[in-house]
Amino acid sequence: RFDSKSISLIHCMAHARRYFDQARKNKPKLAEYALTEIQKLYAVERRAREENLSFEQRYELRQKESLPVLESFHQWLKENITQVPPKSAMGRALSYSLARWEKLMIYASDGKLEIDNNLVENSIRPLALGRKNYLFAGSHDSAEKAAMIYSLVGTCKINGIDPFAYFKNLFKVLPDFPANRLEELLP
Repeated sequence: RFDSKSISLIHCMAHARRYFDQARKNKPKLAEYALTEIQKLYAVERRAREENLSFEQRYELRQKESLPVLESFHQWLKENITQVPPKSAMGRALSYSLARWEKLMIYASDGKLEIDNNLVENSIRPLALGRKNYLFAGSHDSAEKAAMIYSLVGTCKINGIDPFAYFKNLFKVLPDFPANRLEELLP
């Protein structure tokens, strides 16, 4: 059962990083410092992945290595926010991170959480691109059929099924399959 009280909003470090990347032209030294600190956080995540750490081990690693970087970076953000114009690229980068700091740090409090939402964004990118393509599907019916195929392909991928093999088998068995059991053919 869904319980909205058990859901926490977490902010994405990759989004914060993008603001500092955009500020490189505006304040290169400050931007490079911020990007270096963020890169340290990602190095910890990479190490946890490479070493195939459990959630508990990842939490411990973050407490030991990420937390000091996060605390130091937070202090740096607070010290530098007053040193740049608020509407400048660097001002926006600093403001963005400071305004979201508590939620940017939440990932370090639980080994199950990710530092960013890149995995999710990458998995839904084909659907977002598909939405644009549906505008040119020729008709509403065609767009709905394309959306169904996208859904089947996405479901195959989520469940570790090769979409090509799934459709190849589907087209082979579908002509003789009972209509009242079509649900059994879903990936």
